[in-house]
Amino acid sequence: MVMNGENPANGDRSGPASGPGPGSTSGSASGSASASGDGSAPVGLRERKKRLTYQAVSDAAITMFLERGFDKVSVAEVAAAADISKPTLFRYFPAKEDLVLHRFADHEDEAARVVTGRSPDETPLDALRRHFLDGLDRRDPVTGLCDVPQVLAFLRLLYGTPSLVARLHAYQGRSEAALARALGGGLSDRLAAGQIVAVLRILALENWRRIDAGESADRVYAGAVQAAEEAFAQLRTGLEPPSRPRG
Repeated sequence: MVMNGENPANGDRSGPASGPGPGSTSGSASGSASASGDGSAPVGLRERKKRLTYQAVSDAAITMFLERGFDKVSVAEVAAAADISKPTLFRYFPAKEDLVLHRFADHEDEAARVVTGRSPDETPLDALRRHFLDGLDRRDPVTGLCDVPQVLAFLRLLYGTPSLVARLHAYQGRSEAALARALGGGLSDRLAAGQIVAVLRILALENWRRIDAGESADRVYAGAVQAAEEAFAQLRTGLEPPSRPRG
């Protein structure tokens, strides 16, 4: 699961996306009208209003889903709560699941952005490792190492709803494709991207499972760092151990 953004416990984060917790605001939506969330390009008033509408409708939907359950809230009810028509809602969110997974939309190309934005003397894998470890240190929800109650409630909604889990795979597939392009686009790059995205997802899921079972983020931190180091070492060396000369 590749999620980055604002950590409700630690303040603003770099990157244009919101964190996965309900009620958090997207950096790109809450930034100034003249700049994008990552400060890289101007954002017009129309685009800013569009982003704010996305955020407001998603927030209203998630609040209702958390209170009553995803399957017990209709799209019509969400539209009414957001004071828009049902057809308008579907122009913003093609599927009901996207009302929740809007939280992930800006994260699809995050790994790709880390790779393309790395320093010249840093390998793609080193850049991704650094980025993930930094996220652990900041208790970024993308790493699963976040025990903020709102974030945990959101993740329980996500992982407890089969249709949301299924829809999430599409987001992860696009993340994998973006990373493969950033790596070069060849077959070996696509293979590498698939492995990297899978590692990031599994690491985050394991951290979340431990916290959901009752451990604090601070308690899980050391083990999460060790697991990440081992995972990136395995990515670097491959699944097989180095061959040893016979003798």
